[in-house]
Amino acid sequence: MNKLLQQIELIERIDQLIRLKSTGTPKKFAQRLDISEASLYRLIETIKGMDAPVEFSIRYQSYVYSDEVNFMCGFFRKELSYNELQKVNGGFYNLACLVNFNENNFITLKI
Repeated sequence: MNKLLQQIELIERIDQLIRLKSTGTPKKFAQRLDISEASLYRLIETIKGMDAPVEFSIRYQSYVYSDEVNFMCGFFRKELSYNELQKVNGGFYNLACLVNFNENNFITLKI
């Protein structure tokens, strides 16, 4: 398998465990992922570099997100609702020439 895909899958797994607040200590987390503790710290720094608010919680004995975030990596085909389109466009909905409305009032972009 491609090295990049392996790294993405590892980051997705890390994200999942952080969301569940079930990483354990860094040492246990690294063992669980079958990587070195140093590699774990590098990955956590990479995730933080992607603007994820990751911190270690003594209360939960786990890495946690201090704010709600989403991580998605991949290519997806999806129709966007009006609200989703506003989020993509920073709240502006002035793209009448670029959108189609379907029978369910979902919007698809004409790109």
